[in-house]
Amino acid sequence: MPDRQPYRSFNFRVEIDGIADAQFAEVVVPDAEIDVVEYREGADKMSATRKLPGRVRYGKIVLIRGIAGDLSLYQWFRAVADGDLQLRDAVIILLDAERQPVRRWIARDTWPTKYAGPALNARNSEVAIETLELAVERIEIEG
Repeated sequence: MPDRQPYRSFNFRVEIDGIADAQFAEVVVPDAEIDVVEYREGADKMSATRKLPGRVRYGKIVLIRGIAGDLSLYQWFRAVADGDLQLRDAVIILLDAERQPVRRWIARDTWPTKYAGPALNARNSEVAIETLELAVERIEIEG
């Protein structure tokens, strides 16, 4: 019988094509939304509109991590900013208590849209954080 307890949000892994070490402190899985197209036919006797599914839109993946020696995320951002659109699949994997995969969000054809460096402050001892946001063409869920 499958476990009915919800999974904890702190056990996860991220894999991005071409990024050797993709470890993150926080990941935001993007929303998926289908636009509603409303219409009314001229011969309809009722004034209510009919609804059809429109375009599917996906939010951005947000990746947050402490800065270490690896520059691969920034280099990917820089390449896209310089006109070299490098599309990569990104997989967010939720793990159970035994660190076994239980669900995968597969984001197809992602590319960086925003890079944010850290807020540096000599008066505290917090970890320097960098953030990368990825545009997403399509999401598939396996689990």
